[in-house]
Amino acid sequence: MGSLKLEPAQSRSDLLADPVAKALAVWPEDAPIDADQVLVAPIDPGLADTAAFCEAYDVGLDVSANCVIVVGKRGDVVRYAACIVLATTRADVNGVVRKRLDVRKCSFAPMDEAVRLTGMEYGGITPIGLPADWPILVDARVAATPHVIVGSGVRHSKIAIAGPALGALPGAEVIEDLARLVD
Repeated sequence: MGSLKLEPAQSRSDLLADPVAKALAVWPEDAPIDADQVLVAPIDPGLADTAAFCEAYDVGLDVSANCVIVVGKRGDVVRYAACIVLATTRADVNGVVRKRLDVRKCSFAPMDEAVRLTGMEYGGITPIGLPADWPILVDARVAATPHVIVGSGVRHSKIAIAGPALGALPGAEVIEDLARLVD
């Protein structure tokens, strides 16, 4: 995967946010891949944002996945979810996501809120280790990609994982057309 120096994530907790390391420690036995197949690589934290990362580490946008936290509201009820989409696409927050969460209003969660609720760094949020009651909405394009690069919970590393494994995470749902191609 480009010029990344990948190694098993379980052996490099220094490259993972605490919730991510904890989730890998209790990785489901029936998952499509073993926990030791979740790989991590150190990166320059100044290059954690997708475009800069892909250019610096020779990773294609078509194998780089973003995890965005959304918040939806219906009356006094607030619902959070994670959307996993390829960097070549944008999550359909006001259409598909809003309907899936059954909320009247839906938007990207504010940065400070996303960081506080996930225990992860902004720009490094990943679907591994999110709160158990949050749905993880995975665009079908991500689940169909043999290997993707996602955040690790911190800005100084990235995780490489099989796309189908993201779609099989606890609480995950693979959704056709969750995202739209970027023009």
